[in-house]
Amino acid sequence: MALAEPASCAKGGEDSSPFPEIVELNVGGQVYITRLPTLLSVPGSRLWQMFTQQSTRSLARDSKGRFFVDRDGFLFRYILDYLRDRQLVLPEHFPERGRLQREAEYFVLPELAKLLVPKLSEQNSLGDDPCQSDPEEPSPGAEAARGLGSAAAAALPSAGTEGRRAGFITIGYRGSYTLGRDSQTDAKFRRVARIMVCGKTSLAKEVFGDTLNESRDPDRPPERYTSRYYLKFTFLEQAFDKLADAGFHMVACNSTGTCAFAHEQTDDRIWTSYTEYVFYRE
Repeated sequence: MALAEPASCAKGGEDSSPFPEIVELNVGGQVYITRLPTLLSVPGSRLWQMFTQQSTRSLARDSKGRFFVDRDGFLFRYILDYLRDRQLVLPEHFPERGRLQREAEYFVLPELAKLLVPKLSEQNSLGDDPCQSDPEEPSPGAEAARGLGSAAAAALPSAGTEGRRAGFITIGYRGSYTLGRDSQTDAKFRRVARIMVCGKTSLAKEVFGDTLNESRDPDRPPERYTSRYYLKFTFLEQAFDKLADAGFHMVACNSTGTCAFAHEQTDDRIWTSYTEYVFYRE
């Protein structure tokens, strides 16, 4: 007995194509819904090659039947916008040009890659690897500091090791555990669900690199501050090691907690806490 096709490949837009008119994509965990002609708008591109096949069997799927592409899900929206309009429109102070250029090259979009090259070469005066975005960040920060006349910002390069900027980074996490009657039973701890990062965008990217999840604040300029980043791992010691390797040391910490009964018929109590660690680099 033949199995029914998943939702994303049922009712193709054309009889000759096994693909639907409306295509659901899972790109690096981010879901996109678009029309098949949009994906085919650049002949010869990787997406064109994927969705002009005579069968869908060779394409990866996620658990819900969506076509899966193992690339940066947050940068893919700019790829999709380009396929729709053939124009490149980026936010002001966009810090991910190098990574977006790499995505354009992966999806075989040479015209989009060319649009990214001039701006990248102008900003990256240090001659670093064009796929790295962080070296671009000191330039906008220095211009902003001069424009504001901030003596403190101008003095930052001489405050510590050459090439390193001073600043604070705060690490926070929420945790909980259940404690039995009269504390006679062992506490049942829950693992840390998420480690949050607060501070200047450029410092956070410098310290944590690819382990930093920017999904909740993807377009934050490098010299602005954010409290919406979090880490892709859940080990506090790993975060501390990265901060120590970057020259940071802990200067303060604090924690708060609340208690509630786990069940009306038992004396088990659930404690929920929020803890922050403040790190500083001179």
